[in-house]
Amino acid sequence: MFKTHKPAGDDAWEGIVEDKSRGMLDGANMYHFVKVRTADGESTKVRVDRRLWKSVAVGDRIVKERGSEPVKG
Repeated sequence: MFKTHKPAGDDAWEGIVEDKSRGMLDGANMYHFVKVRTADGESTKVRVDRRLWKSVAVGDRIVKERGSEPVKG
């Protein structure tokens, strides 16, 4: 489906937040990640924007529709 990067515009999924993390992968920019378990049981790490990262907690639902950014659902 996707890896530890910003999801592609044509991806569509929904899942439950299992963990949150952040890091300066390139030494200059802060990147925010959430670990999401999708309905099919797959767990993956997805890069999200800072505003979403700050608004979600472990156990919250996130929805990613085609052509849009992930949002708290």
